[in-house]
Amino acid sequence: MKLVSHPNIVQLYEVLATKNKIYFVIEYVKGGELFNKVVKGKLKESLARKYFQQLISAVDFCHSRGVYHRDLKLENLLLDEHGNLKISDFGLSVLAESKHQDGLLHTTCGTPTYVAPEVISRKGYNGSAADVWSCGVILFVLMAGYLPFQYSNLMEMYKKIARGDFKCPKSFPREVRKLLTKIFDTNPATRISIPKIMENLWFKKSLNLSKSFNTELVSKEVTIPSDADTDFDLYVNGGTVSDAKLELSKPANLNAFDIISLSAGLDLPGLFDEKHKKTEERFTSQQPSSAIISKLEDIAKNLKLKVQKKVGGLLKLEGETAGRKGVLSIEAEIFEVTPSFHLVEVKKSSGDTLECRDILKQEIRPALKDIVWTWQGFQMLLSILPRIYLIYD
Repeated sequence: MKLVSHPNIVQLYEVLATKNKIYFVIEYVKGGELFNKVVKGKLKESLARKYFQQLISAVDFCHSRGVYHRDLKLENLLLDEHGNLKISDFGLSVLAESKHQDGLLHTTCGTPTYVAPEVISRKGYNGSAADVWSCGVILFVLMAGYLPFQYSNLMEMYKKIARGDFKCPKSFPREVRKLLTKIFDTNPATRISIPKIMENLWFKKSLNLSKSFNTELVSKEVTIPSDADTDFDLYVNGGTVSDAKLELSKPANLNAFDIISLSAGLDLPGLFDEKHKKTEERFTSQQPSSAIISKLEDIAKNLKLKVQKKVGGLLKLEGETAGRKGVLSIEAEIFEVTPSFHLVEVKKSSGDTLECRDILKQEIRPALKDIVWTWQGFQMLLSILPRIYLIYD
């Protein structure tokens, strides 16, 4: 749930634990289960489509994070005070890394009336395709008021599911019938995918999904124009603008107490926010700050990222296009331990956590190998403090 922050998913705010209990602090969703709304009868096509659009948007986001729900059903879909859908109950969900060597999941789970035929077959299944089948069952129930594969005898019901044996009411629009036929394809390899569902003309009618998960607040930046003193010799506190710029461009000094405070054992944000650990890298270098900045600028150019220089030894590398959580922005801050020894901290300032983690691991880390002394490991850094100050002396 930490991975899937989306307007149509119940939010997990905090996890607390005692010796006997684990407490989940989650979003309060006032409207109750969507199931209670359908019990009163089938929904209008427009309302059913709205809920289906929100469901598919949220499930697509889960899959992009490598999370498969595996128990999508009306009872696990809640409504907020504004009538918006919220997916809940990730008790049977699984991460992509849980796949076996064949690339498939093998745990048989879910609610029988909503489960895909390949899950029942116990031969392994694709988590994404299995969730798509469950979404199709939900769409059918929203528009029909009853389940497509319900049967009093459980084994007979499983046989109907295995055959994809369902019948749409005459009231269903032709586009919905065609879409459900593609969703209830018993072959998961040819079953319609979520991206294809989102391209469907019926699905796209009156589409008005929340954009809140694509925007993030970005702090105001302090920048100094490169041509600020080209035509004028201005003075600031007894010195020229050039002097002021030179001072501002210097990396911040880092003393032993600062280094100790960066130790993993004293890094308190990491105790409460797992993402804090995952999107931050630190390394030391014996190169001058100008060389480090130049290297970071070269990396940004190769990755087609814009570079913004900020106060001190702080650079911001920013993408040109928005991802799932807005434009990716990575900050690199240089700290001076001694004139010939620098600590560099690279971390996400906005955008998608997984995208940032991949770029740090696959692109930035390898590209920095020429200037890196060692990646930290602050216990390692503490152990070499005496050597650092020998260099300084």
